[in-house]
Amino acid sequence: MAKKSNELRPLLFLLPSEARCMIHLPEKYKKEVIPQMMQKFDYKNPMAVPKIEKVVINTGFGRLVAGKTGEERKKIETPILDDLVLILGQKPVINPAKKSISGFKTRKGIPIGASSTLRGKRMYDFLERLIHIALPRSRDFQGIMPDSFDKKGNLTIGIKEHIAFPEILPEKAKNIFGLEITIVTTAKKQEEGVELLRLLGFPIKI
Repeated sequence: MAKKSNELRPLLFLLPSEARCMIHLPEKYKKEVIPQMMQKFDYKNPMAVPKIEKVVINTGFGRLVAGKTGEERKKIETPILDDLVLILGQKPVINPAKKSISGFKTRKGIPIGASSTLRGKRMYDFLERLIHIALPRSRDFQGIMPDSFDKKGNLTIGIKEHIAFPEILPEKAKNIFGLEITIVTTAKKQEEGVELLRLLGFPIKI
């Protein structure tokens, strides 16, 4: 029962209209995106149409824990990891420092960040909240530039403040941290990836 509760938890923070929207992204891909992509790029088979394969999320908190004692680091790391679980719907992997850097008071092996890879339902749930809530809430956000995509059509964007996600109550957040989000597609060209995500509803500036 606990596992089921964790998977459904993000829905509790949304309005009914927003929750309904979340379950429609895969359906939108099948009914709207595939036909339009096939027409524009002349794919002969629907299976050839690019799709989102996974979403990789990274965050760093090395500057927050630099020079701290083990107990002090724990007090900083724990709330960050708890917030990530709420946003992602799963426990992230902790990334330790690969080497000591005296100038930054960083020792090899201490946790300086966390990452997670989302697929399937959790991926689509996260993307719906990203598109419809987190990005519009982000300060100074004016749309995604096409040059944020790499040559193979994968998108990397940054969220300056994690409190843009609806699961996080700003007044209760102990530390504000950013997220680097990479959306990996099966596209082979930048143009394909841009059009795929634009049709899915990403606010891309063309």
